[in-house]
Amino acid sequence: MQQPLTQEQLIQRYPLLKKLIQYQECAWFNPNSCSVQQALPYIGLNQRDIEEASERLQRFAPYLMAAFPETEPTQGIIESELVDIANMRTVLEQTESVSIPNLLLKKDSHLAIAGSIKARGGIYEVLTHAEKLAINNGLLNTSDDYSKLHSDTFKEFFSQYRIAVGSTGNLGLSIGIISAKLGFSVSVHMSADAKSWKKDLLRQHGATVIEYRSDYGVAVEQGRKESLSDPHCFFIDDENSTTLFLGYAVAGQRLKQQLATQGITADKSHPLFVYLPCGVGGAPGGVAFGLKMALGDHVHCIFAEPTHSPCMLLGVHTGLHDAIAVQDIGIDNQTAADGLAVGRASGFVGRAMERLIDGYYTVSDERLYRYLQALSEQENIQLEPSALAAMHGPVVLTGSSSDVLQYQKQFGLDATTMKNATHLVWATGGGMVPKEEMASYLNR
Repeated sequence: MQQPLTQEQLIQRYPLLKKLIQYQECAWFNPNSCSVQQALPYIGLNQRDIEEASERLQRFAPYLMAAFPETEPTQGIIESELVDIANMRTVLEQTESVSIPNLLLKKDSHLAIAGSIKARGGIYEVLTHAEKLAINNGLLNTSDDYSKLHSDTFKEFFSQYRIAVGSTGNLGLSIGIISAKLGFSVSVHMSADAKSWKKDLLRQHGATVIEYRSDYGVAVEQGRKESLSDPHCFFIDDENSTTLFLGYAVAGQRLKQQLATQGITADKSHPLFVYLPCGVGGAPGGVAFGLKMALGDHVHCIFAEPTHSPCMLLGVHTGLHDAIAVQDIGIDNQTAADGLAVGRASGFVGRAMERLIDGYYTVSDERLYRYLQALSEQENIQLEPSALAAMHGPVVLTGSSSDVLQYQKQFGLDATTMKNATHLVWATGGGMVPKEEMASYLNR
């Protein structure tokens, strides 16, 4: 068995690691990025899988409207706005000395029910599990009106079963809220960096919160152990779940429709750059897969990570994926971006999506707070610090560093094409942050 490389050997082989260890902001563009058709065989999922997920969510729409009246305006479909943030674009151009042609914000930060991007994957996985249980026990047929699930009969049925998950916060919120509403007994194993208000909110909804002094990896492992000891307990595995992944992927076709409605083109002459905050990788990976399937090779997906938790960049760049953690090279995994405080990336997402993600960059906590304040002042939009990781993407991609210019050359993105580009920041959380907590963010 081959011995793992020492830190010195890793740095010698991958010089970029020196910047990561020093917590410097940096970017790396993937030389192995290729077309959707070339990458598909490595993913193990296809367009039909996404369509089935969309159809399942459509079946559950009547239930969601009945159980969560806030979804009535969208007919039980959990979807977010796509908005222009021209004032924020001006701030970025003036403070960062760049030129950004068009800047949009995808407000998954304000998705109904859970107030974060996790309302896509987390809720979808619980609904998928609930549907399977109900159908297998002869209580439900796919042709039924699913609003019947919002009843004491189904709550009593689901109360026989348990759901467990490990989380830094937002995934736990989405799973805890929907699971408890359906009637499941739900345990959320939360890492030390999870915010107190998220734990309190989960308890208010009837979930059991189990706290750890360690990071995300330990919370996940303990949740997994709990499920193994109980045959009626279903563990939602953020690191390896294709169901979660597909719940996020549904966003691709929906964004395509929103772009068309707003008259925004994504083609060879008008590329679309999408910036996605990345923790363990499930949410950004799933969204990126959906975008690639819906919009093809003219959408360019870039992952954003904190300088203190660059687990996906580390895993993909070295090719070690989940066989290496940031702590292995001396990075502390301590960041204000609690939703991204993950030391070890998903091996499933890293391997499946490594050919479809154009690049990765890191951003400092200080910059996250500056962007958070500017977005609140200029657009009256309040986000969690982790969601602002994506805001630095347009600055990186419109810069003039040698790495950026080489990347543009790799994809045939000349100066004229870049002037016609649209830059989309994917906001991942913030819709449920208490006013006092948001005030403390802004005071920072």
